[in-house]
Amino acid sequence: MTGFRPRFSARQPFAPVPLPDGRARLAEAFSTRPSDGASTGFVLAHLRAAEQPFLWITDRLSLIETGEPYCLTIPFIRARLAKPADVLTAAEEGLRCGALSAVVAELWGNPKALDFTASKRLAMRAETSGIPCWLIRHGASADLSAARERWRLQSLPSSPLPDDAKAPGGPLWHAELFRSRERRPGHWVASYDRAAHRLDLVPALSDGALDAAAQAPARRAAS
Repeated sequence: MTGFRPRFSARQPFAPVPLPDGRARLAEAFSTRPSDGASTGFVLAHLRAAEQPFLWITDRLSLIETGEPYCLTIPFIRARLAKPADVLTAAEEGLRCGALSAVVAELWGNPKALDFTASKRLAMRAETSGIPCWLIRHGASADLSAARERWRLQSLPSSPLPDDAKAPGGPLWHAELFRSRERRPGHWVASYDRAAHRLDLVPALSDGALDAAAQAPARRAAS
């Protein structure tokens, strides 16, 4: 997708992890480019501070292509496994553990092990245990899945700092919710409020003809 610019009026706090009845869910995050770390940052922004650590599992190809996650604010347990099937097994076992606050699994491409049945097992396990589960899909197409929410993410230029317009500011992502069982799909610009540990979404401009006119006011509003 091209032609998106942040619109910074009326920030909307957004927390997609809990279901309306309070249960956890399985969600998927796809980066629009294999080398883009947008999906990793987006998922990390969802993981809430808790006494229990979260479990982060990565297959071999994801580790080679994207490296290690970096998180200082929330304790987590790291697992590096060679095969996608082992990652899915570890994720399901992690969802059985009440000592975890969340389970995240990184997978490269569209492995045969991740079919609809495997995703259904994870979805049912997450909702039964009350532990949210994220699948980060690097270099993958959106195949058949039982995930309750599916996102496409793309990194945007960081928001400007008020004191130094040339310095990098907070992370911004173009977030497309293209499938959901509980809410209407749409496009947003997502930002992370580090102080409040909160993910905010604002409407994204999708008309490329409006880019030039929208860019300057959006940056002024951000300051």
